[in-house]
Parts: sequence; C-alpha cells; structure tokens
Amino acid sequence: MSSVLRPAAPGQDPSLSTAERSAVRIPIQPTAGTAESHYRPISSHLAITPPVSVVIPAMNEAENLPYVFKTLPDWIHEVVLVDGNSTDNTVEVARELWPDVTVVKQAGKGKGDALISGFAACTGDIIVMVDADGSADGNEIVSYVSALVSGADFAKGSRFANGGGTDDMTFIRKLGNWALCSVVNAKFGARYTDLCYGYNAFWKHCLDEITLDCTGFEIETLMNIRVVKAGLRVQEVPSHEYNRIHGVSNLSAVRDGIRVLKVILKEKGVTRAARRRGAGTLGVRVARGETS
Repeated sequence: MSSVLRPAAPGQDPSLSTAERSAVRIPIQPTAGTAESHYRPISSHLAITPPVSVVIPAMNEAENLPYVFKTLPDWIHEVVLVDGNSTDNTVEVARELWPDVTVVKQAGKGKGDALISGFAACTGDIIVMVDADGSADGNEIVSYVSALVSGADFAKGSRFANGGGTDDMTFIRKLGNWALCSVVNAKFGARYTDLCYGYNAFWKHCLDEITLDCTGFEIETLMNIRVVKAGLRVQEVPSHEYNRIHGVSNLSAVRDGIRVLKVILKEKGVTRAARRRGAGTLGVRVARGETS
C-alpha cells in the first residue's frame, strides 16, 4: 500500500465543503494491479490518499457531540459512532451533525467492546479513536495521520510528550499512570511517556497482528502492549486532553487502575502464538467483522 504526503493539485480549494470535495476527483498514475486513487485535500499544500475512519464510542453524550464533531476535519473518509444503548438522543444528534455517520449499536458493554464493534465497521485504511466527551481535539488528527503515512504502524497519543498536556488529571491518576507506564516500559521494552490515554490511530491492518479480547477501559493499555509485542512501529504524538464538557466520567482511578495492572501482569506471560491460538470471542468477531 502506498502511503505518502503530496501537494494538493493546483486549483484545489481547501475551503470546499465535504460534498463539493467528494465530487472533485484528483487522479494519479495507477500502479500495476491497481485501478485509480484519489487525493483527499487537507490544505492547499497537502493531500493524502489513504481513507481515514474515526471511531467514536458514545453513551448518553448528546450534549458533547456538537463540540466533538465541530473539530473533526472534513477530509476524513467516515465517522463510525458506536452507541452504547444511550437513553438520550445521542444517535439523532450525531446524524444531524454528520449526515453520513455510520451508527453501530453496541451489543455488549464497556469501552473495549464498543471500540471492537467500531473497528469491525470501519472501511478506511487508517482508524482513529476519539472519545465522545469533548476532551479530544479533532484538529490533532492530521498529526496522527502524518505519523502513520510517514512510516509508523501505530500513532499513540501522549499527554506527557513534549508539546502535550492535560486539563483533566488529578495527582493520584497522574501518579498511577506514571507507575503503570513504567512497569510496561520495563517489562515489554516500550518507551512510552503515557499509557492510559484513548486518543490513538493506526493502520487497519494492525488488527491482524493483535487480538483484542477485553471489554473495559483497559483495552487502550492492551493495545499499547500488544503492538509492541507484535513488533509494530509505534510513534508517540503529543496531544492535549481537555476537561469533559458535560456529564460525569465513568472512569474510576482505583477500579480501572487495578484492571490495567491485571492486563499488564497477564500479558507478560502470554506469547503472541499462544494468544492467537486462544483468541477470545471478541477477537474472532473483529477478524470476521461479525459485530453488530
């Protein structure tokens, strides 16, 4: 797969709407065995070829979605909203804000289960994970995509890398994140500056190299560990985490911290071959695209 950054075609207006841009096809010379590719303009000087899918797990986030969707760049290929059986009008608001949004009804429970369902529905070559609480800035997606098309397999957001930051981190959570990150770095040879952060992006083919088989918040840590164990190229991307705009987070520092620690300890004793032989139901669902 060819993944390169190239100048946008002369005369391409970056201010065009999504509908207008989709009507403007910029052909390139097809390579052997391929038909035709088209650039997606990011600016008047930059364009990309790989389609980008954004996965947003949401449960009762109707008030926050306008802030989330407002920052999403209009050059992305698709938005996949995974609805965790919301009792408000989350789905209706999403469809109003982004008419072409793909809505996936979550069958199970938990953030991990929601992300797995969303990944299975993606049709783009690149997948970006974005929270629905307004804490992530969609304008940063270009930095993640740039890291991937420049050679990384997995672009990992970091609030503590140079240029990153957070408005939503208590001392206890910061200490816990540092401790867990240190354990992962020591046990798996990683060089992470942040571990428990959900703003990440990766090439879809990475899902063939890792098995996702947990349902809770710890899925982010699981992915961070397994991409390293799989030998994939990881690049941290500085990111700023903002406060949740409306509502109350379901995150529990102690409960979820313990779940993350259990994942770390369990992964140390699991080889890649053994993990694939004993892949759980959720991993099989992703590989087969059987989520609903």
